[in-house]
Amino acid sequence: MAQDSQNQTEQNAAPIFSIEKLYVHDASIEVPNAPAIFTERATPQINVELGNNAQQVEEGIFNVSIKVTVTAKIEDKTAFLVEVTQSGIFAIRNVPQENMEPILAVACPNILFPYAREAISDMVTRAGFMPVLLNPINFEALYLQQQQQAAQAAGAPN
Repeated sequence: MAQDSQNQTEQNAAPIFSIEKLYVHDASIEVPNAPAIFTERATPQINVELGNNAQQVEEGIFNVSIKVTVTAKIEDKTAFLVEVTQSGIFAIRNVPQENMEPILAVACPNILFPYAREAISDMVTRAGFMPVLLNPINFEALYLQQQQQAAQAAGAPN
């Protein structure tokens, strides 16, 4: 009996990371210069903006979102603007506190990004444009860059 209790305690203390739900939280596309923009022959210049955030929903449950905004311009005219917020609910338990931020800022966005990428490509195609295939993003490098910038800002004299 004591062995079963000890095994149960050890099992309860094991780190847990699981995907509970993946979903598109928000999606929009604008083609403000249609139909004239479709007569343009120049290749649009693509600009990509990325943001992410995480919030605890309840004990051990986190909602993580990445927001990807893609703007395509031909000269000074916007061809299209697409925004997708891809979210996921993750169960993360029995993980040391110092490991939580990298999980929420790197591991979860790495899981979410392919879904956002697919949604953007699909929406752009449905809007009448050639698909936009976003390059993979190194969320670990972004996280480390943000940490370095925060450390420099903290060390900078006011």
